[in-house]
Amino acid sequence: MSHLELKDVELSYGPHRVVSGFSLALERGSIGCLLGPSGCGKTTVLRCIAGFERVVTGQIRLDDRVVSSQGLYLPPEQRRIGMVFQDYALFPHLSIADNIAFGLRAMTGDERSARVNDLLRIVGLSGSGKKYPHEMSGGQQQRVALARALAPRPSLLLLDEPFSNLDVELRERLSHEVRDIIKASGTTAILVTHDQHEAFAVADEIGIMHHGRIQQWDTPYNLYHRPANRFVADFIGQGVLMPGKVINDHQVRVELGVLNSLIPVECGVGCGQCDFDCPVEVLLRPDDIIHDDASPLKARVVKKAFRGADILYTLELGSGTRVLSLVPSHHNHALGEMIGIRLDVDHVVTFHERSDLAAHAQQGLVTAVH
Repeated sequence: MSHLELKDVELSYGPHRVVSGFSLALERGSIGCLLGPSGCGKTTVLRCIAGFERVVTGQIRLDDRVVSSQGLYLPPEQRRIGMVFQDYALFPHLSIADNIAFGLRAMTGDERSARVNDLLRIVGLSGSGKKYPHEMSGGQQQRVALARALAPRPSLLLLDEPFSNLDVELRERLSHEVRDIIKASGTTAILVTHDQHEAFAVADEIGIMHHGRIQQWDTPYNLYHRPANRFVADFIGQGVLMPGKVINDHQVRVELGVLNSLIPVECGVGCGQCDFDCPVEVLLRPDDIIHDDASPLKARVVKKAFRGADILYTLELGSGTRVLSLVPSHHNHALGEMIGIRLDVDHVVTFHERSDLAAHAQQGLVTAVH
């Protein structure tokens, strides 16, 4: 039985439907994430789970109990849900210890002190209980907000864009710390973000949202290597769709060569076994295109983005098609230079060229044949 389950949830603001046919299931102790662009409905779903919004239809179950449905509504204070907000929402006039203890009024003084000290240790702020929020850095304030949300031992923890006010380097470091803290507490959690790097760092499972629906609920690995449709393929990571043709059940030809998969290539939903020469589009990621000076296949550098250890090159092929290649930064090539490349694709992902539904991400050993 899932710890949190949403089934066919819908919510509208007047005539505008924000969430439609929304379903997901999250196991106890897992961290899920709702990831998507602004306006896709992810924060609205979080508010429905918390009880701040009432669902129109569908059902939300938490810890094997219905908390929202068309005919039932459990108020937020009865759901045992902790929340970490974007702006931390710490009380400036209270000490760090008192902020963390704010939701522990039912405990005795000794119990509160023990719980606060335990949480300060877990979030790496031992000895900071007497400080005030203005004396803490942004990252430390975020940890205090997390400790306060965890203090009452909630059944579920919700995090709404918790790192958006932090600089990039701190966001990356803190996202890993937050995952470790949540896992150490054994709490089930859902994160909402538009940043896929945060999602990948924190979550066990991620739901890609678009127009109020989940396009794919899966592991970070599968979202990147086995996207369910074009939207997921485009939203997660970087890549290009290159025209290709199905040769047989195990091969697709593209301009760069022939991709060989160990399992049949399915190019479209309902397509079944493709006829020979069936046109498809093949997803190629930057890590699929390898720089190789010895390769007879050449491409022209038209753009480059220095990323420290790597350079992301935009390369133009003879046909004018452009691909991306992630190359170690000691291979520093000039714009306009011709460089050797080869394919090294571990997952063949194809889409029917007349459909915006994904085929099926194919996993297998893949080689390039010229």
